[in-house]
Amino acid sequence: MFSSIREEIFSYLATVGQGQRVATKIDYEGPRIAIYTDKADVFADRNRIARELVNLIKKRVVIRPDPSIRTSRESVEAAVAEVFGDHQYSLRIDEELGEVIVTIKTKDVVVPIDESTIAELENGLKWVVTVRRAPPMSSTTVEKVGKYIYGAGPERIEILRSIGERVFRDRLFQGNEVVVTFLGGAMQVGRSCLMVKTKESTVLLDAGINAGASKVSEMFPKFDAYPELIEELDAVVITHSHMDHHGALPLLFKYGYRGPVYMTEPTLPLMIMEHLDYLNLAGKEGEFAPYSEHDIRTVAQYTVTLRYGVVTNITPDMRLTFYNAGHIIGSAIAHLHVDDGFHNVVYTGDFKYEETEMLGPAVTKFPRVETLVMESTYGATPVPYTREESVNMLAERMSHTLKNGGQVLIPVPAVGRAQEILLVIRRLFEQKVMPEVPVFADGLLIESTAIHMMFPEYMSIKLQREMEQVGNVFLSDYFTLVRSAQQREEVLQSSEPAIVLATSGMMEGGPVLAYFRKLCGDERNLLQFVSYQVEGTLGRKILKGMREVQVTNEEGKLEPLTVKMNVDKVDGFSGHSSRQQLVNYLKRVSTRPRSVVLLHGEPEAIQSLYQVARKVVPGASTYAPNNLDSLRLA
Repeated sequence: MFSSIREEIFSYLATVGQGQRVATKIDYEGPRIAIYTDKADVFADRNRIARELVNLIKKRVVIRPDPSIRTSRESVEAAVAEVFGDHQYSLRIDEELGEVIVTIKTKDVVVPIDESTIAELENGLKWVVTVRRAPPMSSTTVEKVGKYIYGAGPERIEILRSIGERVFRDRLFQGNEVVVTFLGGAMQVGRSCLMVKTKESTVLLDAGINAGASKVSEMFPKFDAYPELIEELDAVVITHSHMDHHGALPLLFKYGYRGPVYMTEPTLPLMIMEHLDYLNLAGKEGEFAPYSEHDIRTVAQYTVTLRYGVVTNITPDMRLTFYNAGHIIGSAIAHLHVDDGFHNVVYTGDFKYEETEMLGPAVTKFPRVETLVMESTYGATPVPYTREESVNMLAERMSHTLKNGGQVLIPVPAVGRAQEILLVIRRLFEQKVMPEVPVFADGLLIESTAIHMMFPEYMSIKLQREMEQVGNVFLSDYFTLVRSAQQREEVLQSSEPAIVLATSGMMEGGPVLAYFRKLCGDERNLLQFVSYQVEGTLGRKILKGMREVQVTNEEGKLEPLTVKMNVDKVDGFSGHSSRQQLVNYLKRVSTRPRSVVLLHGEPEAIQSLYQVARKVVPGASTYAPNNLDSLRLA
């Protein structure tokens, strides 16, 4: 395949150079083709040339400067200082790719350097200049991800080349079929993982864990059912940064996988954050961790980040496009285009078909959909309240607790619900709907919020406009970040009315348990759930009525507790679609699918939605598979 692509590129470039050679090298750069040029005019016109090449060869292209025309490092440093000197920034010069990466620390939504200035800088330096946003507060995760990726040096170039060799290899098999096998997430919430196979390619969509599993064999996807998986696997696609969708990914690399992993830009640092936190907690609690930081580092090095709407070849016969899923920041619906339109699979992952405080609703329009694979988390019971009614219910219940001298504890997943609830509370305070009290944020949600601040372009247009006017909405005077054990102890010692948001969202570990131990014995206090509680987790047990529980204390010993505090749940804040939204999505997805596959739900939810789906999408084949079932889609 690559030889024919090179011929097409050289033929086109011959017209650009009017018969003169303009490319010094053509190489793989992950799923893109990199063209190096020593002609200044070609480099200056590279965006137009790249667009025309993409239309010609139907592959992603990047044009880079040959080392012979680049200015010196000293010139780069001086020019960048002149342009960015009024801002706090860091500079990284990538000699391998001819790229200058400027990271600006800013609270503004828009990076305060316009595109024309950057283009002028590039043309003067003969380097590609990439401007990124740093989190306005420190993030150890972002620093580590940078070291993982850019610290590899020449090794990183070899990794990108190896990915390209997989993507652009010659096809061995003509004609096709599409078979999907469910390695996890069928008739359950957790360990989402499905394998899509054609005669040519094998791709995994998600690779999660089951947080509520009582057995190790039930925690991870059924990788062991396919002994040749590592050798045959061409690509992994991760839809978003929740452990039930990516928690088993490092295991694939531990056992030898060395291929690409595709995800959106915000998903990478959030995913790495969660894996590092898992290792940290396992070490503190003396538990065996099934993978190491080395495996996490390798995952980062093989990850290719994509923006919404960018069409990318991921195997010789598959193209991938991500669309907004509305679930959490960077969450994606994955569209697989197989063999030039032979079959199109849309995998929703987790999605929210409603605008929230932070995100726009999930996308429904796709070029083509033959098979829709859809989550079913809330497929059983309709939510009887609108989102605004849910906000009012939350305000009423928290206000009642606070006015009676109690404290509110909200367990939140670090990614998604934490930031959503912070925005809700901020709005309630501004509208004077509930009394202003201290709001303490503790745990991994602090690091997660720092990462959120790097990617405002992934938030809703409405929120972006608000941030343009009032600044970063997460750095509010209403919120106090608990960054140390001493701070936490001060909060725990206080008996004044307050709201505490703490991880983890299902009460399976993290600082939420320290607050729970302190607050659970006082009936004035409120344990307020705002997110889904997986079967088997402590949160689910308490929500179902268990009032005599055991939690691990700071000495690592089980401590019996009696729950006297009030327990409540408001469903309207979930990042998952309600039953009504699931049904509406089925009605409005375009084009109309020929097959509908329901996953990511407990049996009752899936069976209930299955009956509705058969009526809503008449003529379509509807499936509710079990784990290890296979479906031939085409």
